[in-house]
Amino acid sequence: MTPTQRHRLIRQYASGPDRLEAALARVPPEARTWRPAPDSWSVHEVVVHCADSETNAHMRLRYLLAEPDPLIVGYDQDRWAVALDYQAHPLEPALAAVRAVRANTVPLLERLTEAQWPSGTSRPGQHGARTAGAGEHDLGRAIKRPASHPGTFGTFPPTAPPDRTPASPPPPRS
Repeated sequence: MTPTQRHRLIRQYASGPDRLEAALARVPPEARTWRPAPDSWSVHEVVVHCADSETNAHMRLRYLLAEPDPLIVGYDQDRWAVALDYQAHPLEPALAAVRAVRANTVPLLERLTEAQWPSGTSRPGQHGARTAGAGEHDLGRAIKRPASHPGTFGTFPPTAPPDRTPASPPPPRS
C-alpha cells in the first residue's frame, strides 16, 4: 500500500463519525426506533451497536500492534443488543463514543510504520469463540472498517406501517 493510499484510508476512517451522524440525521426521529422486521435492528440500535463495535475495534487494533500473541475476543452482537438493551440506550453518548475512539485511533494509524501497516496478510493471534478466522486476525479489516452501518438504515417510514409495530422508544432524557 502506498503512502497516498494509507493517507486516503486514514481520512476515510477519520470521517466515519461524520458519515454516521449524517446518515442518522436523514432518519426522522420518530422512525429511529422502528424495526423493519421482528429480527432486525432499529436505526437506534444500529447506532448503539456502532459504539460497541468501535470500542471493540479500538482495543483489538492495540492488542494486534502491541502484544506478541494477542487474544482477540469475539462477542455476540445480537446478544449484546438484547442484554444491554440498545433500544433504551441514549444516542448521544453512543455517537460520542464512536467519535472519541476514532479520534484517539487516527494519530496511532498515522504513526504506523510500513512494517506495522497491513499488507494484505493476517496477523497471528489467539481468538475467542465466536470470532471468525480463528488463529489470525486481519489488521487491515480493523483499520478499514468504516462506520458502515448507516448503509443498513435504508428508507424508514416516518411512522411504522400498520403491519409492523415500532420498538419501544428510548426513555426520556433527564
